Amino acid sequence: MKTILSQQQIGLTIKRLAHQILENYSQDIETVIIGIQPRGIFLSDKIVAEINTIIKPTLVQYGKLDITFYRDDVRTGLHVANKTDIVFNIENKRVVLIDDVLWTGRTIRAALDALLDFGRPAKVELCVLIDRRFNRELPIQPDYTGRAIDTLVSEKIKVNWKENSEIDEVILLQQ
Repeated sequence: MKTILSQQQIGLTIKRLAHQILENYSQDIETVIIGIQPRGIFLSDKIVAEINTIIKPTLVQYGKLDITFYRDDVRTGLHVANKTDIVFNIENKRVVLIDDVLWTGRTIRAALDALLDFGRPAKVELCVLIDRRFNRELPIQPDYTGRAIDTLVSEKIKVNWKENSEIDEVILLQQ
């Protein structure tokens, strides 16, 4: 086990990601932030909270997206859906999708499919805490990255949050 990001580093990374998202903010096009259920919402909650300390909270709408039934890599067994909470239309808006780890790209592909149920955005950007650069199965790249790391297929990244663990941290597990 190796620590990739400590609690302090995660806090700084969240602040940096929030500022980077705001750097591309334009009053000409509405911005919405959508966290991907289940694990991306811990990160998106924190990024949105940070953004709301910088700008007026009503300038950026925030939603949560469940992609359970849009996945193509999980075909067997009973799936328990999470809650989608998007009470706004994304038609012609800038959408910033947020997830914790980008690896194969299949979660993001499912999220893009699911987004179309809420309208056709003008632009979709991707923000991730960890980008596992190797072993991508689809041509998907993040616009905003907390940390890019090179891992083997046999290694696993685990993101712990205070909300479901004792501490905010990112660790690399050898298998």
